[in-house]
Amino acid sequence: MKIALDTLGCKLNQAETEVLGREMARAGHQLVPCAEAADVYLLNTCTVTSVADGKSRHLLRQARRRNSRVLIVATGCYAQRAPEELARVEGIDLVVGNDRKPELPAILEGFGHLVKSPLPGETAPRHPPESRTRSFVKIQDGCSSFCSYCIVPLVRGGEVSLPADSLIAEVRQRVADGYKEVVLTGTSVGSYYHNGAGLGDLLQRLLAETGVPRIRLSSLQPGEITPDLLQLWRDVRLCPHFHLALQSGSDAVLGRMKRRYSAGDFRQAASLIRHHVPEVAITTDVIVGFPGETDEEHEQSYRFCEEAGFARIHVFPYSARSGTEAALMPEQVDSRVRRERAQRMLSLARKSERRFRRGFSGRTMTVLWEQRSADGRWSGITGNYIRVHTESREDLFNKLMPATLP
Repeated sequence: MKIALDTLGCKLNQAETEVLGREMARAGHQLVPCAEAADVYLLNTCTVTSVADGKSRHLLRQARRRNSRVLIVATGCYAQRAPEELARVEGIDLVVGNDRKPELPAILEGFGHLVKSPLPGETAPRHPPESRTRSFVKIQDGCSSFCSYCIVPLVRGGEVSLPADSLIAEVRQRVADGYKEVVLTGTSVGSYYHNGAGLGDLLQRLLAETGVPRIRLSSLQPGEITPDLLQLWRDVRLCPHFHLALQSGSDAVLGRMKRRYSAGDFRQAASLIRHHVPEVAITTDVIVGFPGETDEEHEQSYRFCEEAGFARIHVFPYSARSGTEAALMPEQVDSRVRRERAQRMLSLARKSERRFRRGFSGRTMTVLWEQRSADGRWSGITGNYIRVHTESREDLFNKLMPATLP
């Protein structure tokens, strides 16, 4: 079969889609880039916000419009949270939740009527066509924190970590496939723990037992930042980039969110990172308009972000998720106020990113070049996640090279 894979949401979803792609290719199927060319269109959905739900439905309907014969399959967190709701979306043929996602290659084998005989001499590739230079590697799944606003523990389940030996083998394979960077991802990466080994132990083994040029972590919590862990960043293969989800700079809001730290704890963790890791980028997530958030609390959050020196801020207007504690809280903030606060925080996010970039202007840094645009300009990222562009007639794809930042 010709299968088109699409992904919304987090890096964990991207890691799982990568695995599905490899399994489909090994089974003899051909991966194609779009629904128009496919027998099967499979979307790995996200449900972290109502906007994510809407994007999922839009992509599924769009695939049907573009190919009336394609088999439409929805999987992922939206499919786990509300399978009946998704099944009612016009044109969807199959809904498979996270709990059955690993079974998808076998499930699709049951649709033999879609199998097409290859043309003479044509064979499906053993590996999917690679368009990325970074590979997302899932090291754990699930979350036990149950923050009051978050649907993720309900659609991902409890915490489960993968064996270190299998992860080392997977990273070695990604290196053999030509990847220059792996991103270790999961629902709660910092809680990795398997057979007595924590995240620091896993990182030590990956650095010692693989030749991967770059390792990046997807996200950590402030309480997981320790001097012992940060000592590992003496190895330059660990990217100087930490994503710490702040969510709010107001202690009162953090309490209602049931986050396990205060604004002061977050500030201390960021200071510790900057002390140990030169040239580091700290990126974050912020929710605005959480139930009960007053103008004063929003201002506290804004000022915290303004002073924190974030390299990037991802801003989310609060989105009520059925089944979470926050959805039932009184004093839900008006949607107009949420939009206004989001726009204000987004403006700050743009200023913060520009200020961070200016701090590296004129510096020579190693860039992993990823893709070339239609106008011939190459795009790549530094270890501390600065997006860099250049013009070159050379083929820079998947090369780690020094570049002077403008």
